[in-house]
Amino acid sequence: MKQRTAKLFHALAGRYGRVILEHRLFLVVGTQVSLILVANVTAFLLRFDGQIPEDHRMIMWRYLPVTLLVFGGGLWAFGIQRGLWRYVGLHDLGRIIWASLAGSAVFYGVVHLLLGVKEYPRSVIILTGLLSALYLAGIRLAVRWLREWLQIISPSARRVLIVGAGNAGEQLARAMLSDPDYACRPVAFVDDDPVKRRTLIHGIPVLGTTAEVKAVADRVGAHEIIVAIPSAPTLVKQKILAASEGCTAPIKILPSVKRLLGDPVLLQQIRPMSLEDLLQREPIQTDCQELHSLIEGKTVLVTGAGGSIGSELCRQIAQYRPESLVLFERYENALHALLLELRAAFPQVGVLPVVADVTIPERVAEVFRQTKPDLVFHAAAHKHVPLMELNPKEAVRNNVIGTRVVAEESLKSGVERFVLISTDKAVNPSSVMGVTKRIAEHLVRNLNGSGPTVFTVVRFGNVLGSNGSVVPLFAEQIRKGGPVTVTDPEIRRFFMTIPEAVQLVLQASVMGRGGDVFVLDMGDQIKVVDLARNMIVLSGLVPGKDIQIVYTGLRPGEKLYEELFEASEQVEPTSHPKIHRAVGGALPAGDLDEWIKELPDKLSDCEDDEVLQDVKRLVPSFHPLISERVL
Repeated sequence: MKQRTAKLFHALAGRYGRVILEHRLFLVVGTQVSLILVANVTAFLLRFDGQIPEDHRMIMWRYLPVTLLVFGGGLWAFGIQRGLWRYVGLHDLGRIIWASLAGSAVFYGVVHLLLGVKEYPRSVIILTGLLSALYLAGIRLAVRWLREWLQIISPSARRVLIVGAGNAGEQLARAMLSDPDYACRPVAFVDDDPVKRRTLIHGIPVLGTTAEVKAVADRVGAHEIIVAIPSAPTLVKQKILAASEGCTAPIKILPSVKRLLGDPVLLQQIRPMSLEDLLQREPIQTDCQELHSLIEGKTVLVTGAGGSIGSELCRQIAQYRPESLVLFERYENALHALLLELRAAFPQVGVLPVVADVTIPERVAEVFRQTKPDLVFHAAAHKHVPLMELNPKEAVRNNVIGTRVVAEESLKSGVERFVLISTDKAVNPSSVMGVTKRIAEHLVRNLNGSGPTVFTVVRFGNVLGSNGSVVPLFAEQIRKGGPVTVTDPEIRRFFMTIPEAVQLVLQASVMGRGGDVFVLDMGDQIKVVDLARNMIVLSGLVPGKDIQIVYTGLRPGEKLYEELFEASEQVEPTSHPKIHRAVGGALPAGDLDEWIKELPDKLSDCEDDEVLQDVKRLVPSFHPLISERVL
């Protein structure tokens, strides 16, 4: 019955809605005048107990035009006809009351003082004002209630459980109820505030705490769960996600308070909850003025520009209006896609695509001669741990020789600053990839002081969503229905977002004094299995039921946990609270520097085993794990 009624109203609205909109002002004014008439007649009936004497009936009809004119004019003066009934609130009701009281006062002045009609009952004047306010407010509330009721009974409306019954949750529920175009129906709240338990907000019950999300969602048959706590810290979001495990309803979230204050349109900003929400920390605040002075009008070269970090570096660098941005990349498909993106987004920046390989000295020298870069960000590297265990010579060639070629050419060309992108896997390395990055750090730090170029190293952990990282792998496995493969139940990693990593690199380029190794404070390490479980839950599936998690064992060169500093390094604070400086920990020079110089010729003739033996001998902190079997 309710559904048929809703369909009938929707059909009528669709049929006559345009006509109503075209003549809305006349309809509103006509309705208001009619209600004033009804209020005046009702006031006389109440004054005389339903039996209006003949002389007063004549007075009522004689001065009815004055009543309509005065009270209607009061409503017009207060702009009551402009308010949308569907959004009526306390502000509108207040203006109606003030307009009616003003109308009563003016009417009394006109009839009693100006026209001298003393027999017109003062009580009727007061009742007319009160009843007209009641009727005018009542019809608006009735229209709003009708729209919300139609929204509630609409069979197509998605049932929404709102987590958080604060201001944001209340505004969200009100917005959903007032506009059926959103096709969402709030059915319940959960909130940890004991004062709000078993209360109603816009007729919607608060049924439990955030720990009871799943139970409440199942009870009310929720199609979606929306977290409406914009100021919630990461710990609270993780708690909500853990409590939602087993729910098939997707979880969405409102953005931060800062974004809401900047753009308070709530529903347009609701989005699926992501891993970034669970890893989010206080954003790194870069000194934009310093970055402008560093980058604006300069030529900036980024190696590995087509990669995850390299491409984001290019996007953020372009915002500071460099004169020229050189995209140095050997994979033409990635280079072409980035070129199109940057030229569309930053037409004022000269973007130069260069197809080249960092391991070829002649080509690197040619590019530097042609472009004359002022700043170099070296992001080109092989980073896949298991692949580099199988191809150690290629890891050494790209990560060591490639870094040496670009760094030495930067020195020869008089580049102002050179920034190397490193990794936490370079700390006490257990893999070929990690140890090659450790040697690359050594190379860059040793070159500092040899000329005008300021050399800086930036070291950070795993980047969410980067090419080949665990997140896209898990996403693909979930899409295929599982299983999700995790190497070990205890394996832990530091994680950060790509924008965080790039901001650290840019900040380091400003803060670097030469020979520095900067490390971001990345908080606690996260269990990879927890990451996998969260991704499954965020997909609306149940770990262990819809998607299985399978442990495959540690891969060659893989650690159970990562480190950010070696024991030989001292940790120093910087001017930025989230960035630290690693001091000391330099590798023994001597034989290592000689080996690096001979490396280009040696790689052509030696076997993998010989390279690995050399690396193990020359880098004391290199302790290969599973890859010991290769040596």
